[in-house]
Amino acid sequence: MGGKLVIVESPAKAKTITKFLGRGYVVRASMGHVRDLPKSKFGVDIPSGFKPEYIPIRGKGKVIRELRDAAKEAEKVLLATDPDREGEAISWHLGELLGLDPNDDCRIEFHEITSRAIAAAVKNPRRIDLNLVDAQQTRRILDRIVGYQLSPLLWEKVRRGLSAGRVQSVAVRLICDREREIQAFRPEEYWTITAWLQPQGGGRAFPARLVLVDGKKAELPNREAAEEIQRRVEGKPFVVVEVRRKERSRHPAAPFTTSSLQQEASRKLGFSARKTMQLAQQLYEGLEVPGEGAVGLITYIRTDSVRVAEEARSQARQYVKAAFGSDYVPEKPPFYKSKATAQGAHEAIRPTSVERTPERLKGALNRDQLRLYELIWRRFVASQMASAVLDTVGVDLAAGDCVFRATGSTVKFPGFMQVYTEGRDAAPAARLPAGPAEDEEEAVEGQLPQLVAGERLALQDLQAEQHFTEPPPRYSEAMLVKTMEELGIGRPSTYAPTIETILDREYVRLEDRRFVPTDLGFVVVDLLKEHFPNIIDVDFTAALEKQLDAVEEGKVEGFEVLDQFYPGFAAQLAEAQKTLGRVKLPDEETEEVCEQCGRKMVIKRGRFGKFLACPGYPECKNTRPLRREIGVACPECGSQLVERQSRKGRTFYGCSAYPKCTFVSWHEPVDEKCPECGRLLVKRRQGRAAVIVCPNSACGRALQKGGARRDAAKKARGGRRRAGGK
Repeated sequence: MGGKLVIVESPAKAKTITKFLGRGYVVRASMGHVRDLPKSKFGVDIPSGFKPEYIPIRGKGKVIRELRDAAKEAEKVLLATDPDREGEAISWHLGELLGLDPNDDCRIEFHEITSRAIAAAVKNPRRIDLNLVDAQQTRRILDRIVGYQLSPLLWEKVRRGLSAGRVQSVAVRLICDREREIQAFRPEEYWTITAWLQPQGGGRAFPARLVLVDGKKAELPNREAAEEIQRRVEGKPFVVVEVRRKERSRHPAAPFTTSSLQQEASRKLGFSARKTMQLAQQLYEGLEVPGEGAVGLITYIRTDSVRVAEEARSQARQYVKAAFGSDYVPEKPPFYKSKATAQGAHEAIRPTSVERTPERLKGALNRDQLRLYELIWRRFVASQMASAVLDTVGVDLAAGDCVFRATGSTVKFPGFMQVYTEGRDAAPAARLPAGPAEDEEEAVEGQLPQLVAGERLALQDLQAEQHFTEPPPRYSEAMLVKTMEELGIGRPSTYAPTIETILDREYVRLEDRRFVPTDLGFVVVDLLKEHFPNIIDVDFTAALEKQLDAVEEGKVEGFEVLDQFYPGFAAQLAEAQKTLGRVKLPDEETEEVCEQCGRKMVIKRGRFGKFLACPGYPECKNTRPLRREIGVACPECGSQLVERQSRKGRTFYGCSAYPKCTFVSWHEPVDEKCPECGRLLVKRRQGRAAVIVCPNSACGRALQKGGARRDAAKKARGGRRRAGGK
């Protein structure tokens, strides 16, 4: 082969990089990690200084052989894994397996997959950074210690299949603590009074809210207090006391980090953290763009830095000037400060070229890829634009000894708002709503009439409204990620898998896109609080993250972090194993009624998963399979179709009226009929895409997601004929 061998993680990344390197280079993919701790045993020799036992990952034998063969034929091997701890560790494992000299300059690093970045990287190889490797390895061993020594305790004392972890357990605690705040919350009644006023010369009426009574903040705890104010105001003239006009600047948000991207994609696009990262990975690694081939569209996606390269900043300023005019380009480029713990070499998430507008990529990306790319593109372009300027007006009006306040604002200069404005979460805690009359900084948009001090206004209506204080909101994905980041729990790469894990373990569930803890979640959190307070403690977990950062910076050795952590954990574990009894979980009651005794059935768990059982056992031994309804009526009898499991564990779909009705389908039906033959359509997979097809082989009509139609069955039959001659 000769030449230089470049090893990356994924085939998509390899394809994109190959285009930039050309002849003299061969690019291969490791398909992610190649070595790890064994799944079948603990794999850490604690007495020998926490020495890890690494083995090739099952199924990676062929990949490793191919990489070894390619490395033998290459004049030089360059390891081009991702520019973070995880990527550095993958490079180190590859170097170990391929027998590379640890002192060799074999590691190349880039933060965007562009011709310029790749060319610069291959010219400047470096040694593998063993501090980064040590930090990743320390985290991996910590997670193995907690996972493989604490999880079996949960299996024995609570339920099989559970797990505990440094980050996931704290995330569940946050959700449980918030739920207990909500449960303990007692709403308080309060009233507001709004006057609708009109200038004497006519015009549109505008609202003003009561803010002061006898010079003190208006507090109306009940209807009687509100009615008293109404009587005091009745017949009194409304006079303008003060008019405050000022100009206020509103600044753009910084370009995306991993955390802020996950938050905003949740708010604006409804994407889960996992989906956001999957799509972002595709955009980073490279997609086919007409006229360009495979192109990396955004910079590296696991980052907590808001730094922007000078070249990208300059390109954005040129684009803004050409698209919007010089007024939209700030005199000095905006500066955004990264967190103290952010990795300095990293950049914010941004498009690799601002000239690739979302409009240009409409035909190249699928719908969700394009929506995420547009979010990233708009956020970055807006971050380099001039601030918006708002004219705000605040007016105080007196009616006797009561003062009402009205506010309004108009956009004098839109600035960055021409392109993008940041979304917002719900308020983090219970409070009285400020509203436009109390918070002029957040004034609602809308103009007030021209008013002057001393002017009298006509009262059109005086409205008294009852309200109740509200509890703090449950966490959405965006709010949970933001809170974890603010508290220093986890790293950018851990948020999505943490959320996925706590959902999979059924510690929490999603209701209306908000996390609600289950009984199991409460039980596990309470158990950990009592017996493993460090594991579940927010401050302890955040401090451990800082220690891992210190390992990465070479200030502390990973062994020291592990040696400080383990003795206390081991003592707590031994004590819990001696003193902790079996924890009984409450059964989840359903609306299903036992047909034998009339009790409401509960959900139980057995060897083959969940099932319905009568709570009257042993007097009543009635059980019933637990079926997930899919919201589609049976085409034969009209009953609901449900998800079932075959004896071999394969999922299929059948009628809930079985055995009276025997309709079944191996593919999930949808509530839509084939326009040609009238059969119920079903979902099928074709590669990575999901298609909606007709199950009738004689029809073969396929409806692809997004509305594009093609004959999938006919294509499949033709492919079989070409392959096998049949």
